[in-house]
Amino acid sequence: MALTPEQAVDRARELHEQSQSEKQRLDDVRRYWKGRQRLPIVLPATAPTEARILARSARVNVIDLVVESLAQGLSVDGYRGATETEDAAVWGVWQANRMDARQSIIHRAVLAYGIAYAVVTPGEPVPVIRGLSPRRLTTLYDDGEPDWPAFALERAPAGPWRLYDEMSVHLLTEDSGAFTYESTSEHGAGVVPVIRYLEVQDPDWDDEPSDESYPATRGLQRQVIGQVAPLMALQDQIDIKAWDLLVAQHFSANQQRYVLGWMAPDEETKLKMSGSTIWTFGGNAQDIQVGVIQGAPLDGHLESLQASFRQVASLSQTPAHELVGQLVNLSAEALAAAEAGRDRKIADRQTTIGEAHEQTMSLAGRLAGMQLPVDAQVIWRDTSARSFAATVDALVKLVQVGVPLAEVLTLVPGLSQQDTERIKAAQPEPIPVLQEEAA
Repeated sequence: MALTPEQAVDRARELHEQSQSEKQRLDDVRRYWKGRQRLPIVLPATAPTEARILARSARVNVIDLVVESLAQGLSVDGYRGATETEDAAVWGVWQANRMDARQSIIHRAVLAYGIAYAVVTPGEPVPVIRGLSPRRLTTLYDDGEPDWPAFALERAPAGPWRLYDEMSVHLLTEDSGAFTYESTSEHGAGVVPVIRYLEVQDPDWDDEPSDESYPATRGLQRQVIGQVAPLMALQDQIDIKAWDLLVAQHFSANQQRYVLGWMAPDEETKLKMSGSTIWTFGGNAQDIQVGVIQGAPLDGHLESLQASFRQVASLSQTPAHELVGQLVNLSAEALAAAEAGRDRKIADRQTTIGEAHEQTMSLAGRLAGMQLPVDAQVIWRDTSARSFAATVDALVKLVQVGVPLAEVLTLVPGLSQQDTERIKAAQPEPIPVLQEEAA
């Protein structure tokens, strides 16, 4: 049933109020993700400039490394479902929308916030796919329909807002929470053309809020927490420890010399002495004393900071060498073992995010006039740390025992669907060399 202009305005206002209730925590997540979290110490207004510089420098953004480590392992390289002709046609929609690069917008958002969206609308010459974060899109789902929302409201940074229902897109303008109806157009999808990407599938909707005492995580349920919120407290710890290290390093790590009983006669002399790390104190000229204060050791500060990095690595399943930077002459097998936990986590996210990508491709295919099978699937790029020579050897053996070359090519790390199609076109099956070797 189509919404009247009055109903569209009412629904937009309802969704906008919902988005405002989530705005604070989503903004907090973004600040921590982008390294703009609060300073590790509250400085008085009279604090010197160098203290403020140290406080800003103490914000060591570890959370972004965790998100990037996972995001760099998530890249869709192909699509397989019906016939090769239809697969190529649907993949052409993906390519026309430049999703090879733009898919990372969705992946990073879902990893950071725990949820993200794709909007698929009609377009020329192909349907248009856009990825949006939960800061830009708010949805309302019915209890009996988890796959498609009942309504969705897209906040536009410039231009009209968009309210989506099953039949239409309603354009509205907003001023201080008040909406004004502009126009309506049909999208032809038959459903609200919004696909929800969850980091964790089959969520427990009855899960308790993660931490009512901390505003940044208030109201978060387990299925939409993402990678950032659970690490906020550790990020604060790291920033405080980095502040302690910088203060110790700046003010007391170097050897300090002092002169008692003498003061610099002018500002130029004082500045020169300060640059030489000499302290002077006024007093009786007959009692001048010269001495040295040894620099404070930094080992404890450094070890404490690295311990926090290792804790982040353990809790997030991020390889420790990516956070701590200790990587010395590891073989491919040792590197694969060190990254096994992260690879398992990526594989789990590929399953959940892949289902949403397949839903996106199915809707795009429908708008392009194609009916895709329910067992269609996206093909993920293999980014695990394995010996390429060992991988090629295994693939050669698969061909030798009769596995079709077209299937084996999809297992080659780094080959996109376009690369695979070019190789298949250039080299007919079976491959004569391998056939002779098998004989």
